[in-house]
Amino acid sequence: MTGKLGLDPALVARARELARRAGQPVVDLARSHTTVSVERAVLRLAGVTGADPDGIPWVNRLVDAVVADVGLGHGVAAPVFDALAREGIADVTLLAQKAAAGSVRFAQPSGKAATAARRASRKAVAAGIRSIDRRRAERDRLVKRFGDPARRPWIYLIVATGDIYEDIPQAQAAARAGADVIAVIRSTGQSLLDYVPEGATREGFAGTYATQENFRLMRAALDETSKELGRYVRLTNYASGLCMPEMATLAGLERLDMMLNDSMYGILFRDINPIRTFVDQRFSRQVHARAGIIINTGEDNYLTTADAVDEAHTVTVSQLLNEFFAHEAGLADWQLGLGHAFEINPDVPESFRLELAHALLARELFPDAPLKWMPPTKHMTGDVFRGNLLDGFFNLVGTMTGQGILLVGMMTEAVVTPWLSDRDIALQNVRYVLGAAGGLHEDFVPAPGGFIQARAHRVLGEAVDLLERIGDQSLLTAIAEGTFGIMKRPADRGKGLDGVARHEADYYNPATEILEQPHE
Repeated sequence: MTGKLGLDPALVARARELARRAGQPVVDLARSHTTVSVERAVLRLAGVTGADPDGIPWVNRLVDAVVADVGLGHGVAAPVFDALAREGIADVTLLAQKAAAGSVRFAQPSGKAATAARRASRKAVAAGIRSIDRRRAERDRLVKRFGDPARRPWIYLIVATGDIYEDIPQAQAAARAGADVIAVIRSTGQSLLDYVPEGATREGFAGTYATQENFRLMRAALDETSKELGRYVRLTNYASGLCMPEMATLAGLERLDMMLNDSMYGILFRDINPIRTFVDQRFSRQVHARAGIIINTGEDNYLTTADAVDEAHTVTVSQLLNEFFAHEAGLADWQLGLGHAFEINPDVPESFRLELAHALLARELFPDAPLKWMPPTKHMTGDVFRGNLLDGFFNLVGTMTGQGILLVGMMTEAVVTPWLSDRDIALQNVRYVLGAAGGLHEDFVPAPGGFIQARAHRVLGEAVDLLERIGDQSLLTAIAEGTFGIMKRPADRGKGLDGVARHEADYYNPATEILEQPHE
């Protein structure tokens, strides 16, 4: 038996092996399919930028034109770069404009033409990946220059006005008040857009549109604040929804530090087709691995729709699956911000002890991961005094169990969009608890054989049982039957299915080819 919980190492190893068994068929599926968003990400790496007068990105217009002529299953790289050679054009964005006007036709090249097109596409995509490499190196230099926060967990705070030019001063104020990570939450429904909007935006709803220009503006502003404060302030956005691969690519190009990137969130909570999601998440995680971005997974969301006590084991199962998928895509343990949450009904007897058990179980199962601990939301009532107390208990669990990333809870959660004053009070709560109890994780050891150990052992055992059942049927079947978050999502339904294709024999993707090679 090991750790504070006395977990059985053989059972933990069994859980990981079962997660691998459940996840491998999904990886095989992802490796044999592509999506329109994967192909658009490839072309963004190759240099396609901008949008037409109607706001439709040129990369969408170009992929749509290729698909109309030759289909999706070959990949777009070879047809696009073959057309560039035939048309005598050097600029791939100009080719997209000509294709949108109907003046270019695409074909799947063969023989020497195919070899030349592949070589040219790989050269162009490699230049984009080198840009991501430079941004990663730049982050490393800035962290070394400005320094990391002096303590863990990192304090993670959300900004969400809808207007990037309002978000910036709020984000800078939050950093000055103690936030280590700023998350710019996305506009409602953006995950269902099958394109990435262009330019700076001021019209989001309950969040700000994720665009490359908005990424650039906020990163530049937080760099100024990092210099002012003498600590590197990290920036988070979302690589989820129908444009997951493109969001990951743009995040790498603009030096974002964390991205929301869960393997099943889009399936369960946005009704995006499961195959589309698994294909997109694998490519996006390969990009995150290369960019040195920490992913945040979304297991906390399951507990907003399912009971946090009865279904606690589904969080553990999802964490194990997310870990497997992340490792397979090349992410290191330090990049795994696996999610979990403080969502047990406070009226449940011993709710605080149950929360401690669940949080410590996650910490001990993933000792090298910067776990992302999420605050109470489901049982916030509008009573701001009760809410602030609940958030204080949440913060206390975070420091008692050694979490890595602590999302700041708001006493006005689920009532209004927080005022700046709400954030100040919430940050005071965090600062007080972390300051007063900062090293409590070193001293907190549950009683051997006591309530907390017994609860953790039960949840792990239930997780292993569920993984056994998933392995016997398949992960796609389990998702279809409502295993996670009680949402039933069949593999042959959901948004974005028409943007998925099985690889043809001559499928070529230069980005995947580069990203799967060993890299120092």
